[in-house]
Amino acid sequence: MMSPTRLLHGDTVRLTALRSNDLPALATWEEDTGFLRLYDARPAHPRSPDELAEWLKDRRGDSNTFTFGIRPLNDEKLLGTVELDGILWPHGVCGLAIAISDRANWGKGYGYEATQLALAFAFNELNLHRVTVTVFAYNERSTHLIEKAGFRREGAFREFLERDGARHDMLLYGLLRPEWKATQRGE
Repeated sequence: MMSPTRLLHGDTVRLTALRSNDLPALATWEEDTGFLRLYDARPAHPRSPDELAEWLKDRRGDSNTFTFGIRPLNDEKLLGTVELDGILWPHGVCGLAIAISDRANWGKGYGYEATQLALAFAFNELNLHRVTVTVFAYNERSTHLIEKAGFRREGAFREFLERDGARHDMLLYGLLRPEWKATQRGE
C-alpha cells in the first residue's frame, strides 16, 4: 500500500498541479493529430495557448475535476496529464483520463504509475467508490494499460466514432474500490 506521505509520488513519476508555464508544452501536444485521435473523440483540432489557458482556468475552478501534470521525480518536464473528472459526489464515482504525450515516453511505465497514483488519490483521498474509463477499440496501448491497472471491461458503445471511413467502438471499463484494494494486496 502506498505511503500517505508519498500520496502523489511513485517510483519514477509524481503528480503535480498544471502550471501556466506548461501551456507551451500542452499546445505542442495539441498539434499532434495522432495523439489527439487516441485521446479524444472530438475532431483532431489543435487549441491555441490562449484556449488552453482558459481550459486550465476552468479545470482549476471545477470542484468535480482534479487534473494533474505527470512529471519525473526529479525534473519539472511535463510528461503528460491525468484527470479525475465528472465526479458525482453523492454516488462516489468519477471518470479517469490519462495522456502521455511524447511517443519517446511511451512504454516506459509512466502511464501505468500515474494511473496507480490517480487511483490511490481517488480511492484513498477522495473516498470514491468507482472509477470509469472509456477507450477507443483501436487504442491498444490504452486498453492494455487500464486492464493491467485492474479495470474490468463492462461493455461498449458500438460504432461510437468514425475515423478515416471506418467505425470504431468505444470500450467501457470500471474499477471498484474493493477490487483496487485487492490488487494492492496482491490478490
